[in-house]
Amino acid sequence: MQAVTEATQEIARAFVPHGAVLGIHPHGRGLINDTYLVSTDNPGQPRLILQRINRRAFPEPELIIANLRTLLEHIHARQRHDPRERDLRFPDLCPAHDGRDFILDAEGALWRALSYLENTCTFDKPDGLPRAAETGFALARFHTLVSDLDTRSLHDTRPDFHNTPRHLERFDRARAAAGPLPESEDLGFCLSFIGARRRLAGQLEAARLKGELPVRVIHGDPKLNNFLFDETDGHAVSLIDLDTVKPGLLQHDVADCLRSCCNRVGESPGLGEAVRFDLEICRMLLQHYFAALGDRTPFSDTDLLYAAIRLIPFELGVRFLTDYLEGNHYFRIEYPEQNLVRATTQLRLSAEIELSEKDIKEMIGELVMDKKQD
Repeated sequence: MQAVTEATQEIARAFVPHGAVLGIHPHGRGLINDTYLVSTDNPGQPRLILQRINRRAFPEPELIIANLRTLLEHIHARQRHDPRERDLRFPDLCPAHDGRDFILDAEGALWRALSYLENTCTFDKPDGLPRAAETGFALARFHTLVSDLDTRSLHDTRPDFHNTPRHLERFDRARAAAGPLPESEDLGFCLSFIGARRRLAGQLEAARLKGELPVRVIHGDPKLNNFLFDETDGHAVSLIDLDTVKPGLLQHDVADCLRSCCNRVGESPGLGEAVRFDLEICRMLLQHYFAALGDRTPFSDTDLLYAAIRLIPFELGVRFLTDYLEGNHYFRIEYPEQNLVRATTQLRLSAEIELSEKDIKEMIGELVMDKKQD
């Protein structure tokens, strides 16, 4: 659990120029940054989100702030030019007393504050087809809003973020350095599964390097709990956690969203909970994603979309297992074996996707064909 220290309170006060800080509480279930919800007595800014950026994940957090400014300016201009009756909203940067968008503390950590979107909620696990439909709409709308943003205007704050061969290289180093490993059914499964599928890991990276897949602006981490929904009607309101926005492949974004939304047991299931890739949720999300894109058809190679859907849980499983072997210093954990549980979950999800390969490919083909006939 993130601690609320006096230093944290002092940082919070620096972002509240008018009024007093009434309370600070850990917020959300993020695995990387420290996040707090700050309440104030200022009617114009009753609550805000305070975050300390993890330099291990983002070595140059100032570039994240620069990217966020560029992104929000572009989105706001796009929304003014093309107003919709219903559109996404995004948290704004809240300046500190000195006018800057961030503060460096005594240890050199970067803190920033964001406006809080009231009357919204998030979900860690999928809860039905209506949620999948709204998630598909929101991801497509985000991709549309950034479709004309020049990728060269953004810093690549996480180089090789979805470069699966590079993640495998780090895994190999961690495995070699770990020495003898304890007997574990989960660990044995993970090592065997990764070893058997190494040759498939570079499929999307190879296609990107050949120029077969265009590089566009992507969110980078569109898992379910990064979508905000209206507490009253359940409509998607926002796509948050924009630190990973960068040049990349839309296939990775869509696949990561499906990875999160189609796995009903979540990332750290309890004992006895079976991992399953829900095809009904997959169809509903993709159907509304394609519908919300309008005339845009971003996927000319549907086989590579399936390849991404299979690859993303494999890649995340490799990353979770690497962190477990390295001593759990990257992803936040609640118990020592949690990253092993997460790795096992993701790799079993990848195995479930492989079992449904024919159905998923046919589904994608049908949806793309239906879109072309509209």
